[in-house]
Formats: sequence, structure tokens, C-alpha cells
Amino acid sequence: MAALARWCVRHRLVTVLLWLLALGGVSAAAAVAGSAYSNNYDVPGTEAGRAADLLAEGFEDAGGDSVTVVWHTDQGTVDAAPVQQTMTTALDKIARLPGVASVASPYHASGAGQIGAEGRTAYATVGFDEPAGSLDPAHVDAVADTAQDAATDGLDVELGGTAVAATGTEGGHVAEVVGVLVAAVVLFLAFGSLAASLLPIATALVGVGTAYAGIVLLGHLMTVADFAPMLGMLIGLGVGIDYVLFIVTRHRRGLKSGLTVPEAARNSVATTGRAVVFAGATVCIALLGMLILRLDFLNGVAIAASLTVVLTVAASVSLLPALLSYIGTRALSRRERRRLAEHGPQPEPPTGFAARWSAFVERRPKLLAAIALIVMATLALPTLSLRLGTSDQGNNPQSSTSRQAYDLLAEGFGPGINGPLTLVGEIGGAEDRAALERLPAVLADTRGIAEVTRVTYDETGRIGHVTVVPETAPQSERTSDLVDRLRGEVLPAAERGSALDVHVGGITAGNDDFARVIVGKLPLFVGIVIGFGCLLLLLAFRSVGIPLKAAAMNIAAVAASFGVVVAVFQWGWGSELLGLGGAGPIEPFLPVIMVSVLFGLSMDYQVFLVSRMYEEWLETGDNRRAVRVGLAETSRVINSAAVIMISVFLAFVLSGDRVIAMFGIALAAAVALDAFVLRTLLVPALMHMLGSANWWLPRSVDRLLPRISIEPPECRPAAEVPGARTVGGGRAARGGGPGARRSRRGRAYGHGCGRA
Repeated sequence: MAALARWCVRHRLVTVLLWLLALGGVSAAAAVAGSAYSNNYDVPGTEAGRAADLLAEGFEDAGGDSVTVVWHTDQGTVDAAPVQQTMTTALDKIARLPGVASVASPYHASGAGQIGAEGRTAYATVGFDEPAGSLDPAHVDAVADTAQDAATDGLDVELGGTAVAATGTEGGHVAEVVGVLVAAVVLFLAFGSLAASLLPIATALVGVGTAYAGIVLLGHLMTVADFAPMLGMLIGLGVGIDYVLFIVTRHRRGLKSGLTVPEAARNSVATTGRAVVFAGATVCIALLGMLILRLDFLNGVAIAASLTVVLTVAASVSLLPALLSYIGTRALSRRERRRLAEHGPQPEPPTGFAARWSAFVERRPKLLAAIALIVMATLALPTLSLRLGTSDQGNNPQSSTSRQAYDLLAEGFGPGINGPLTLVGEIGGAEDRAALERLPAVLADTRGIAEVTRVTYDETGRIGHVTVVPETAPQSERTSDLVDRLRGEVLPAAERGSALDVHVGGITAGNDDFARVIVGKLPLFVGIVIGFGCLLLLLAFRSVGIPLKAAAMNIAAVAASFGVVVAVFQWGWGSELLGLGGAGPIEPFLPVIMVSVLFGLSMDYQVFLVSRMYEEWLETGDNRRAVRVGLAETSRVINSAAVIMISVFLAFVLSGDRVIAMFGIALAAAVALDAFVLRTLLVPALMHMLGSANWWLPRSVDRLLPRISIEPPECRPAAEVPGARTVGGGRAARGGGPGARRSRRGRAYGHGCGRA
């Protein structure tokens, strides 16, 4: 790491130009290639997946996505001549637009069921020749403009459907701008130097910008969800600014201790930079752990997010030292530069609130630990009612056209119209065909079903399907119960005496299958991620207690943050007020991605906090002093980093995307609880209570484990080493005592000077 920093400082112009060339080149390639995202929740081998495969096999024209044009009149009916003429003209224009494959009008003989029972609401389905991920947004906009031009004072026209959802979620870059501005303010308050506060922003933006363009290109090679770039940017800005903050803080400390600018930059990368690489690696490993789930949808998300973290870490340890060499001593504020010039290098013992808080935790560990546990347990309670499912346009803000179309359809045709089920079967003979023909009559008498269509066959007559409209909304638990009842009771009875095998597909069926697969694999995934993290911490800190506490803290942070998400999104507490739409289930992939991201973020704070405590423990052998000093010296930078990350995450609530807002609130809540409740309150309190048991490791295990060092300390004069004595043959002179023995052991492990 020191050699890398030295090269980047000596060739700073080349380093900066290489990064700018990478950013410009990848961005240009992404602009030329365009995006190719796909929200494919299909899971091979599931019931809904088999239904979708059969439907695509027999009905090729079902591959394109669609827009639903909904109109409603309060005066008269939709069959009235003025309304019918207006909408027929609009639909004829839409049929001639580029990209439109079909238009199913309620005014044709086959569209009688597309007019509501009261005659005031009707809809037409506009089919495109491409799936939503491949659609030209201009084609969808043209359909929307043409349809809404038909609206008058007495006629409301709204649009819904998959194509509108896929192309209508662009929220600009307001979220990113707000997050970056707030981060800049926090950094300026922390550093007092404009130059130093801009460096983390600039470094993170270069790394995240390159990754964002890279994710666009990645979408052409594999399945990448449309929210992956925003999620990558959310994670990248949060961790990227934090990583640079830690390195710049160490660089500023080096300048204050009398090091030259190149020496301080090299030392900061060789010490804190190693911890940044370690923390970034744990985030990537946790994210890539999603690959074990073997779901195409999550594979793309995992690789996209990991790419962002890799590039932000790379920028932190290469671009940053080059930029630090450019600004020189301006990394310090004017007052700090003046004090350094007048008084020379001086030690900076922790003072102020950080020192007082550390001493307070030392005096009241049991009380504070109890308070922290009560807070975490209270916030985690809503997690017990967590219900996984996929949000739809019924969760959009009330002002959006897709939400209004959704509500109009529900009022005019019943809530089930927004999520019909598709029952698909493959016919092998006359008995199968007869059984399928009897199925609509059986379904019509089934509880929970509002409407059943007749059987529709493909051109060969080999595959047939029936559309079922439930009585309840797609997200309703009663609709999920209906799917289970159809699969477990109704269809097996209807198929008896034939070889017919009917599969239930559709929105609710597909989402339920996807959620079941996720939940079924979640324990294995969580176990692997947390187990690997414990192993890394065991190697780094030579302790059994530290990894176990870290695992418990990670689980607590995840549970409490999910409690906040359930309250806001599932219970709807303030969701409409925040512009996040109505209450609904939690996305089934959220737990997997959240566990990955939160594990990595928690490891960041654990590493930076416990590394300093471990260093002090090796030098003094005094657990109380190690915890007190470690907390006092790191809490300020951890809290500053947390405020920045929380600000960036919360800013993404402004993105206009419900899924991204869900991630933003979940991550912001988790970081806030992790930094302000767990790492600076519960962890040090528990470590005070456990005493030297924090650092216990069986000798037999100690001999087997390899020696690694995350963040070796800077070389400090003996007078600055806490607990060291330089006069009269004290511990530093004689080399005696348990503290000195541990200090020698620390150097043997790679914690001594010269190992950076």
C-alpha cells in the first residue's frame, strides 16, 4: 500500500488523468450502448415460472409489455357517443404509433368485458412489440401523450401497466445532488478546510460515476435490475465518502505531527488505507454472497453493487493521495496551519465531548447497555409482522397517473383486475382438453374468484390458458391464499382422471413464488455471510468475543432497521407524507441485499473502532484503558462518517422510486443505529463489562491461525505511546510487564512500526 501511495504521489498528474480517462471512456461507451435493464423475477422450476414459459411458448405475441389506457366519466357512460368517438379516435392514433403491436379496444366485439358494470369506466390494452426493458421511452411517451390529449373536463384519462412503470420512474438526480451537498457541509464542519472537504466528494464522484456507467454496460451482458445503478450509487456515495474521510483524517493527523505532505499521504494510505481495503473487501464479499442464491435477478444486483464498491475503494487509495499532494497543507484549516507553524508538532489527546462520553460509558456500562438493548428491541418489534411481496402501481403516490389508473380500475372492475391470475396447461389428448374445458365452470364456483374467462388456445391447440380475476387486490393476503388453494385443492380435483397439469401464474403467483425461494435460502445466506465475517474478525483481532459481539450487533442492526422499514412502508406510517405512496408489502429481495450491505457497513465501523482498542490493548494490557481510549479517539470520525452516510441515504428518498427509497430509509436507519447506539454505546459498554475476556483466544487456536494486520499504527515516539515510560527503566526501557509483552506480540503480528 505504501508503494502504491508513493507512486501516485510522485505521478499525481498521470494518476488523475488515468482516472478521468476511465470515467470519460466508460461513460461515452455507456451513452452509445444505452441501457438494457430487466426486472425479471422469474425463478426457474417454480409454478409461476413454468406457467410463464408455457405462455411464451404458445403465445409468442405475449412477449411484449403493455400500457393500459383507462378512462372514466362522471357524466353519462363511456358508451355515450361523444366519449366513444373521442376515445376511438385516440386509440386509432395510438395503433399507428411506432412500437405499438396491438390495441384491444372495449368498443370492439371482443372487448365487452373492458367496460365496468356501472358503465362509467373503461380501459384499452396497448401492446408493444418489445419488453419494457428494451422499449424506447419515446414510444411510451408518445402513447401517453396521445391518450391524455383526449382528456376533457368531463373525461379523465390515465395510464398504467408495466411499460409505464418501467419508463416512468426517472427522478432526475435530485437525490444525488442533495446527498452530496449535505455531505460537503458535514465535511467542512469536521475539517474546517474547503479543500479537504471537497476531496472526499470529488474522489467518491469519480469512482461512483465510473461504476454507474459500467453498470449500464453490464446490463448488456447479464440480467441487471433497473434499480441497480441507483442502488450502486447509493452505496458507492455512502461508503466512498466515508472511506476517503477516514484516510483524509489520518493524513491530517500526520501533517499535524510534523510529517511532510508526501509522507503523510503515504502513511495514511499505508495504515488507514489498508483498513479501507479490508472494509471494502468485506462489503464486496457480502454482496457477492448473493450469488449462492442462484437467482439471475440478484446476481446482476450483486455484481453491479460490488463493482461500485471496488471502484470507490480503488479511487480512495490511488486518486486520493494524488489529490492530497496537490492541495498540500491546505488539508488543514488556516488556524491549524498557523498553530503548526508557531508551536510545531504537538500530540492531540482526545478532548471535548468524545473524551467525556468515553469516560461516561466506562462509569455506567450496565445502565447504558440496558438502554441500548431496549431501544434496539423496541425498534425491531415491527419486524415480527414483516410480509414480503412486490409493490405495484397501487403503492405509487396518489398524484401519479399510474396510481390513478390503478384506482379507477379497482373502482370500476374490482380490485382483482389489477392482478389477474393466468392458469396455463399443456394438452396431451382428448381427456386433457375436456378437463381444461370444464375448468372455467369449476373456477366460477370457487370462493375468492370474481371473474373467469373462457379457455384460449394457441394456434396448434396444444396449450390453453384461462384468466382468473380475484375478488381481492394483488397484494392482499387473501389473493395469496387463493393461489395456494387453487394449487393445492381446486386444480388437482379438476385434473383428476386426466394427465392435464395446470400451472398458476400471474403477478401475485409469481411474486409469492419468488418470495418463497428467497425466504427458503435466506438462512443459508445469512449464516454464510455472518460466519465469514466472524472468521475475518477472528483472524484480525485474535479474539473469540470480538467476532461474536460483531455478529450479534449485525443481527440487531438488521432487525431494528427492518422494523423501521415495516412501520414506514408496510404499515404506512408517513409514507404518503414522504411521497412514497401507500402501504404495501416489503420487496422480497430487500432482506438479502440489506443483509449484504449492512454486514459490510457494520464491519467498517467495527474495524475502525476495535482496531484502535486492539492497538491500545497490545501496548498496555489494560482493557478499560483500551476501550476508553479507542472510543474517545474514533467516535468523532465514526459519527461524522455516519452523519454523511445517513444524509446520502436519506436523500435518495427524493429519487421518486419506491424501491430505492426503501433501501435509503433502511440503510439510513441501520447506519444511525449502528453508529450512535451500537458502536459508540452498546459495544464499548459490553467490552467494559467483559474485561480481558474480550481478547481471549485458546492457545491451540492461536497457533493455528495465520497472522494478519488490518491497520498497523503509525510510528510514534515513545513519549506519545500511552502507558509507556522512558525514564528510570520503566516498561518502555526494560521491556517488562504484560503490556510490553503484548506490545512485542503485536509487533510480531505485524502491528509494529515499519510494517506499514
